[in-house]
Amino acid sequence: MFQRAEGYVGGRRRLYRTAKENLVRAGRFAYRDRRRRRRDFRRLWIIRVNAAARLHGLRYSQFIAGLIKANIELDRKQLSEMAIHDPAGFEVVVAAVKKALETETAAA
Repeated sequence: MFQRAEGYVGGRRRLYRTAKENLVRAGRFAYRDRRRRRRDFRRLWIIRVNAAARLHGLRYSQFIAGLIKANIELDRKQLSEMAIHDPAGFEVVVAAVKKALETETAAA
């Protein structure tokens, strides 16, 4: 118990009961935040993809719908990284999405 409480200040490190209580509390935060991190990253990726898509004249929802219609299977993380580090590649994806959206509206 005390080895896990190393680095805590004062009684949180030295007193068994206090150390135990703080370890339980820290464990709850760690469990919650491991799940929270996934949520936060997904939000970040969506914000980045939306910003990049808007530079090319598409809203995020239109862009994702076009990806599905064009059968492009890139996830939000990959799209986000592409938008930041490979703008030319992202432009190619946007062109394919626009083409898929145009053929869908022309057929309707």
